[in-house]
Formats: sequence, structure tokens, C-alpha cells
Amino acid sequence: MSTAEDFTQLPRAAWDEAVLTKVNEAVVFMDDACAESLHWCGGAARLFEAGARDVKRFSSFEAGGEKEPKAVFVVSTLLRGRAVDVIRDIVSLSRFRCCVVLTAVAHPVHLLAAGGASAESERRVVFEQFEEKLREWMGGSDGAAEVAYAPVVFAPVSRQQLLLAPAYAHLFPLLARDLEAINARRPEKRRLAGLADVDAHALPAQLQLDVKALAAALNSLLEASGAREESFAVGPMSRVIAGELAAHPQAKSRRKTAHNKASLIFVDRTMDLTGAVGHHGDNLVEKILTVLEPLPGHVTDVQVDMLELTSVQRTPHSQSPVAPGCLAQTQSPAAQSLWETMLTSKHKEGVMEVQRALVETASKEKLPIKMSMGRVTPEQLSSYVRLFRGCGGALESHGGLLQLGLATAQTLGHPGLPRWDACLAFERLLLQALGDTTFLGVLRQLLPLMKPRGGEDASGSRSREDGCGPDELILLLVYLYSLADEAQPPHGGGGGGEEEQLEMLERELIGALTLVVTREAELSPLLQKLTGCATPEELTTERAHSAVGEMFGTLRGLSHTRDHLKQLRSVYTASDGVHQVLVLSTRLLRPTDVPELLFPPRGRTPPPAGI
Repeated sequence: MSTAEDFTQLPRAAWDEAVLTKVNEAVVFMDDACAESLHWCGGAARLFEAGARDVKRFSSFEAGGEKEPKAVFVVSTLLRGRAVDVIRDIVSLSRFRCCVVLTAVAHPVHLLAAGGASAESERRVVFEQFEEKLREWMGGSDGAAEVAYAPVVFAPVSRQQLLLAPAYAHLFPLLARDLEAINARRPEKRRLAGLADVDAHALPAQLQLDVKALAAALNSLLEASGAREESFAVGPMSRVIAGELAAHPQAKSRRKTAHNKASLIFVDRTMDLTGAVGHHGDNLVEKILTVLEPLPGHVTDVQVDMLELTSVQRTPHSQSPVAPGCLAQTQSPAAQSLWETMLTSKHKEGVMEVQRALVETASKEKLPIKMSMGRVTPEQLSSYVRLFRGCGGALESHGGLLQLGLATAQTLGHPGLPRWDACLAFERLLLQALGDTTFLGVLRQLLPLMKPRGGEDASGSRSREDGCGPDELILLLVYLYSLADEAQPPHGGGGGGEEEQLEMLERELIGALTLVVTREAELSPLLQKLTGCATPEELTTERAHSAVGEMFGTLRGLSHTRDHLKQLRSVYTASDGVHQVLVLSTRLLRPTDVPELLFPPRGRTPPPAGI
């Protein structure tokens, strides 16, 4: 592979070789993570072009039809637990004579999960056993069954520079609370002193399997590119993953024959969460991903309201009857080019390019477009898009570009955008204060913001509804704790007095934030994940207080993530103003992803970890 664009075509090639060759005359059942990878690799249209009869969700409520003898299952997980139950239910309810199961987890990882003595065994023991189960579920030994490895976990979000792995979106780096959980299961003499001492064998069993599966997926990507990698790691979890890749049995043989070279840099995202939760990024796509609703079942794409391209009337308090659009436009070269510009350019440049593309396309279609001077507004962009309403041929030819235009217009006119600007203003104030006061002093500046929306402020006037709500307050807390080491040290070097004051202030913040959360008329997805409650009626004060208190325990650990580093300890520098030097500049998390880090799903210890 000579260019980045060549490299990002590898996931598409993986679908060609591992999946599309097997779907002819088949009903395809696919889980969300694999569907999202296909979404960015050409979509379901590629399956139908390859001869698939139908594409269905990977669910026990699905089944094949009377005249559908073949099924292909594409899953991103190990073939055990729920995945096995769903496949069994679908096959048992159908009349398949041929079943193909493709899993994105390599066989050595399946062997380890099954307690195999050697993960390097060349026999496909686990896959062969599952093939026997498939024949049994089909009702006899005459059915054809195949189980194979398909490395289809990567999504090429950009043709030139960005691959994401939706199947591993749940992985997060380890924090101090995870070390406590790890040590609790170890004898006292073998307890680890710090996260830097954690190796793969110290991780919980399921997390070990996730790390090995990710290493195997990365190895498949490098093998397809013919690359011999040199790995670097920043952070304890990244070091574990890099070590697993280096020790991967197939990687050793691959490096001996590879003709190309590649450098891999693994970075724990907790090293720089300011880049994930901050509002300083001046990028159009960053704002689109933040304010628009996620596409159901996806972690990397959003819903675009397409109602403006139809004659359907919008009704209050009801969902749109029109299927949503999205950002992944893989069929149109013009839309792909516009997406690349939106993804890589500044906010203003991106908006101007969207306007230019819409105007140019409308002119080519000889639509009655009216140009206007001055700042580009959401109403202006929407008016350009509405010109295509009722033009069937133009809609079909330029559907991808129109979806990107609508996404931009809906973002610029979104009611939540003023809160983005409010958060940005406060983040800048915090940055200015970092060099002049202690962390305690900076943290105290958050207290005046901890007020329920729609209530009364200290002067007796009604607070603004577009002020900082609980979601924004939580993001500001994550932002601030990520920068805790950047603040001025306390006079006299700190000590017990400073620690006691910090604990008192945190208790005050916990109480104030609990009040804010319990006064919400509707719980956002972020609050639902944090509290485990779907409605305000379910959320008691005690439950909210417990969730917020646990969140602050995690924030404490977040403030020490760079303590073990000798270099790269700072994520910002102060000069003639204040500007940040971020370890990673691409926003890889949404605000709705933060709960997985702050408040792990109940019953899982430790919280998710990853690169």
C-alpha cells in the first residue's frame, strides 16, 4: 500500500473476499457492528448486487421464508452466548439447507475462550464444532454448514485518513478504579502497584479476549496491506494492546515477509479527553456529530431529517414517516468529495463548500436558484435543497450531496447550538485560569453554573433554557478534571488541607449536580446511561446522588492518567493567549459515549478499556 487512500480501501476488500462471495441466493443476517462497517463500505446495495435475496437484523424475532434455503450470518462477536442463541433461534424457525456463519473474531481467540490449550493450533476445532451444531439445528446431517473468519470490523469513514472500528466502540482505557478491581482478585503479595504494571494476563477474562480479538483484527489489516509495523504506545492499555499485536503468532511470520513498513501509535484516549469532550474544535463534522441524533444501532453516523425533500406535512409530537438520511455517502463521487472537505476543513470553509456544491448542482439541473450575499444561514441552505423537491431524476442523481446539505442546515439551525457556544466560552475562561490559580480554584468556578434549567437564579430572574444543562455540566467536569495537572500547584505544595478542601468542594458539587439532574423534565440519553433510569419518574434523589458520586470517583482517577509519563505530560501550552496542543485532534467520542467511561454498566467490573 503506497497511500493512505489505498489503506482505507482494505475494509472494502475484506467484504469483497470474505462475505460477498458467499451471499448469492442467501438471506443475510447481520449484527449492528458489522452492519455499520458495511454502511461505510458501500451499504446493503453491495449485498444485493452480489445476489443476496434479503438482508435482516440479527435477532431471534427474524427467520427465513418458505422458499429461502440459504442463510449467511455476519457477526462481530465470539460464537457463544447471545450470538449462539440468536443463530439457533433463526435456523430452528426456518427451513435452511445451507448456513454460512462469518465471525469477525479469529479462531485462535475462540479457542482461548473455549479453554483451548494452544491458541496456535492449526485445526479449526471450535468452528468445526459449530458447523455440527448448525447441521443439527437444520434438522439433519445432509445440510451444508460453514463457519469462517471474516475481518470486517473496520469502517473507512474517510477515503484518505480515518478508519474506525464500531465493534470495539465499548473499549476504554483503564483508570485507577479498575486497578482496585484487578487487585481485589489477586493475592496480596501479587498486587500491582500501578496501572503501568498491568499486563494482558492481569485483565479480566472477557477483557483479555476483547484485546486479543482487536489485535487479531489489526494483524489482518496489516497482513492485507503487506506491512511490517513498528509499534509505539502511550498509556498502559495501549501498551497491552501493542504487546498483544507484537506477540500475535501470525504477526511474527507476516513481519518476516512484508515488503512495506508502517508505524503504529497506540494512545489511551484518557491521555487527552479534552479533545473528545471539549468544544474548541472548529470543524463542521464535529458539530454535526454532536447535535444530530445517532443513526439507530450506529456509533459513527447520525440521522438526517429528509422531510424537506418530500411533500409530507410535518406533524407535532410525532416521528417523521420518512426514512432518515445519513453522512456515509459511498456511491456518489461528488458527495464523497464534499464529505472529505467537511471532515478536514475549518467550520467556515466547510459551510461555504456545502453552499458552493448545492448552488453548482442546482445550476447544472437548471433549477431556479436565487443567490444571496453575506453569511450562509441554515434557511438559505434549506431553500437550496428544497429546489430539488419533486425532481425525481435530480433527487436520485444527487441524493448523497443533498443529505450532506440537509445535515449542515439542520446543525446550523439546531436549538442546542447556542449551548455549544456557551460551553466554548466557559472552557476558554477555565484555560485562562489554569495558569493563575490552583485546581481547587478553577473547579470552584463551576458552582455558579450548577442550577436547574428554567429555575430562578440568585437575582430572582428566570434562568435561560439555553444555558448549561446537566449534559454540558458533565462534559465541563470531564474537561476540567482532564486538565487538573495543568493548574498551578497549591501554595506550600498542597497536603492534607488542600485535599480536605477538595473533598468538601466535590461534595458540594455532587449535591448541586444531583439537584440539576433530578429537576430535568426529560432525561437525555447521557443521563439515562449514567443513572440507569429511562424516565424522570424512575429517578429518585438517592439514585441520582449515588450515580453522580460514583462519577466523581472516576473523575478523580481521570485527573491522574498522565502521572506516570515522563514526556507528553501536558496537553496545553500558554503563549500570547492560550492554545491547546492536543495529543489527538480528531473527535472520536460523542458526549453520549462519556457514560461508558464515567459510570460503567452495572454488573461489569472493571469498566471497558481500549485504545
